[in-house]
Amino acid sequence: MARPHIHYEAAFQDFMRAEGIPFVPVNEARKAIFGGRLVKSFDFLVYGAHETTWLADVKGRRFPYDHDGRRRYWENWVTGDDLESLERWQDSFGEAFTAAFVFAYWLCGAPRLWPETAVHPHAGRYYGFLAVDLGVYRAHCRRRSPRWDTFTMPRATFRRLARPVTSWWSSDVTGRGVY
Repeated sequence: MARPHIHYEAAFQDFMRAEGIPFVPVNEARKAIFGGRLVKSFDFLVYGAHETTWLADVKGRRFPYDHDGRRRYWENWVTGDDLESLERWQDSFGEAFTAAFVFAYWLCGAPRLWPETAVHPHAGRYYGFLAVDLGVYRAHCRRRSPRWDTFTMPRATFRRLARPVTSWWSSDVTGRGVY
């Protein structure tokens, strides 16, 4: 089951319910074992249009993110474990499924700076949801921190390639980015 105490996942689940999107939350209480190694679970199976089912791993981020008095936009980092685990799930489920990172942005600051995506109110906060297919993310990411084993896509590339999750179940499958 999705972890309701993690507001980003709860907001994404509420968004899918509000949109009437069929989904299955994944029980994250137990990790799977592939080749004798524990593998982190993804968060949701999302049944999209065009006979595609998405393996969605939700990554919660503030938009913008304040750090040392500076505002950062489009934070999209993931860990090496996130990449490897989602890749293993993609391989296990096969071609009928598409693995993706869903960046659930808690929208703070001026609304004029928010991403151009559907805004969803939940529990007194506003959220926007953008997705990047795992293969696209893998092809364009670079190491952010060796110490923390994190990776990120350059902001301009992310803005070009990320797309609103509503494209998963709408007729718009152009793959256009957020701008």
